[in-house]
Amino acid sequence: MIMETQQLLWIVALPLLGAIAIGLVGQRFANLREAITLICGICLAWLVWSLLPEVINGAQPQAHLTTLLPGVEIGFRIEPLGMIFAALASLLWIVNSIYSIGYMRGNKEHHQTRFYVCFAVAIAGAMGVAMAENLLTLFVFYEVLTLSTYPLVSHKGDAKSVASARVYLGVLLATSMGLLLPAIIWTYSATGTLTFTTGGILTGAIAGPAVALLLALFVFGTGKAALMPVHRWLPSAMVAPTPVSALLHAVAVVKAGVFTITKIVIYIFGIDFLASSSAADWLVYAAIFTIITASFIALRQTNLKRLLAYSTIAQLSYVILATALLMPLSIMAAALHIVAHAFGKITLFFAAGSIYTASKKTELNQLHGIGRRMPWTMAAFTIGALSMIGIPPTAGFISKWYLLTGSFQAENYIAMAAIVVSTLLNAAYFLPIVYSAWFKAEVVPPVKDHREAPLAIVIALTFTATLTIIFFWINQPALALAAQLVGAN
Repeated sequence: MIMETQQLLWIVALPLLGAIAIGLVGQRFANLREAITLICGICLAWLVWSLLPEVINGAQPQAHLTTLLPGVEIGFRIEPLGMIFAALASLLWIVNSIYSIGYMRGNKEHHQTRFYVCFAVAIAGAMGVAMAENLLTLFVFYEVLTLSTYPLVSHKGDAKSVASARVYLGVLLATSMGLLLPAIIWTYSATGTLTFTTGGILTGAIAGPAVALLLALFVFGTGKAALMPVHRWLPSAMVAPTPVSALLHAVAVVKAGVFTITKIVIYIFGIDFLASSSAADWLVYAAIFTIITASFIALRQTNLKRLLAYSTIAQLSYVILATALLMPLSIMAAALHIVAHAFGKITLFFAAGSIYTASKKTELNQLHGIGRRMPWTMAAFTIGALSMIGIPPTAGFISKWYLLTGSFQAENYIAMAAIVVSTLLNAAYFLPIVYSAWFKAEVVPPVKDHREAPLAIVIALTFTATLTIIFFWINQPALALAAQLVGAN
């Protein structure tokens, strides 16, 4: 048990120590700086993944740092949902680091040391969120994640990037400080505890309209989930370099948002408590509105990264919808879609960055015929797009199948219709890109005769595209963890 306690603390501390080491090495020793990044990523993944068998078997390792108030501690515990998030983020940090080396060097980006330092701190924040034993610990690391990613969003340093980063920081801090923190304080005053507990902690503590109001404070206070209208920060953040976009959309930031909402529903409210009070009914329709609206907006985009940003907003609300349905299969769908979306969306952003690095193309009308010049990149993009649509054999099919069956289990035919309509919209904005890349001729000759991006980029996007397919066939660990969330065997 002592070893497990130390291991949890090391999971949070290792990326922070890595950030310090990267900062000390600096720009003068670029190879060593990037070696430290990769070594820290590999060690972190080993620390996290070595706990997976225990958690699958029902163990929940924990560690306590300090007690601040009666019933309020800074402490960590890995439960099934946190295990999924931590395993996902630690694995993708390695892949994103490999990609970042190719991207940052290929585009001759400045302030690369600051980039790697902030990235490592952000991963530490994600690990803290994943393993938080209570709401206070989660809130602290949620804010660490926000603050550490601000310099990444403003990385380019021009007026547009700085302005967009201010929107990013302003929205996320305003929602967390103005809504999430009051919700946490309200919960503590009503229950005397903030500990994530199986079955929830609010039964008998609040009732009536107050339940729906508290849920709304938590949901909209978790701005990283990008539920409309708290979504504007996400398209604004697309000015960041592509590895940052991958961090925001697949590795840490938005996943921390939907993870937080799912964890609060399961362990603070409790599924049975919310179902009996009907307090989550409004959240189902808020998620449906976001899914359909964001999909229509994505359909109108002409810039590739902005299209992917609105696609992310819609895909995140699949997780919120699945959680709000409060059915065993839908709760499993929420956990599975966190994984499926991460693999598919990081692949799409990696492909977008690969295209930019090789050709400096960013608009959809510039992509005609690019599949013949960049076959590895566009093959990966195609796999990612099919996963977002939900076509087998990709990861997206698995999570959408569980979401559809969960909607059927809830007898919510509006939710089922929304999933079908949004799937058609996904196809409507992704398939034309795939078709034009492979089957249309180049409209305008490229500025330079290019082929694939640097090898590190191609390796990374090929790996994540492969994961997107592998998860369709090999998903038993994720299914086992998701089943634990609803007490299934």
